[in-house]
Amino acid sequence: MADRRDIQHRLVTTFQRNIGNPMLRRMGVQTLLETTGRVSGQARLTPIGGRRVGDSFWFVSEFGERSQYIRNIRADNRVRLRLNGHWHTGTAHPVPDDDARARLRQLPRANSAIVGTVGTDLLTVRIDLD
Repeated sequence: MADRRDIQHRLVTTFQRNIGNPMLRRMGVQTLLETTGRVSGQARLTPIGGRRVGDSFWFVSEFGERSQYIRNIRADNRVRLRLNGHWHTGTAHPVPDDDARARLRQLPRANSAIVGTVGTDLLTVRIDLD
């Protein structure tokens, strides 16, 4: 029998894939992470929330290593980030030793509340912008 975390992961990712992400990708102000699909080689766009601090952008993945974009980053950590309507290139680094819950308190409140509520395997990610 699947545990609660597996069920929550399936429900949230199904909603994101079919409803949430397609709507958010169309919003010009939404921050987007572009990774390269590890199998397809195609560009993959994921709406994310986080904050730029100097030459880095920080965010927290709600499902950590289970997230497709984290798997893509592990295969190729060169990414693009649409921030405030402008595209930036960078290098993404998962930071497993960072306290993801503490990091969420430093990031925009609305997104952090959602990630903290639905997330089961929080993982901090830092993107070093070129």
